[in-house]
Amino acid sequence: MTPALARDVARRLPRAIVRLRARLRVESKLGDMRHTWSQVSTLGRLAEDGPATVSALAVAEHVRPQSMAETIAALRKAGLVAAKSDPTDGRKTLMSVTPTGRKLLSTIRPVREAWLEAAIQQNLTAAESRTLLKAADIMERLADC
Repeated sequence: MTPALARDVARRLPRAIVRLRARLRVESKLGDMRHTWSQVSTLGRLAEDGPATVSALAVAEHVRPQSMAETIAALRKAGLVAAKSDPTDGRKTLMSVTPTGRKLLSTIRPVREAWLEAAIQQNLTAAESRTLLKAADIMERLADC
């Protein structure tokens, strides 16, 4: 890859991500909810990956531990996550999703995914859809490097 191409991608990709994230927020009705995008993202991570410490969540979500502690405090206050001692290390506290948290996620994801699926089917070719799927894999890998 040429430096000019890398620079062009580095300039355009963040804007595209922010715009798509904002659209998904609108389409998934998060704007009507009292929970922030980061709270819902953290809740989703706990639901998918299982119980985790606040520190591990901060690393996984690429935020400061203090920010994650605030996010978890809000989720706990709302009854969406619960804390319990780590069975292998009693000094650690594991956060996990409550049934209320799972119910919230079950209402957000289908709406968001239905909108995105329809938008992809109506506006992209099959080749573009395959490219976007590859891009999602690449973006996941880039987020973890």
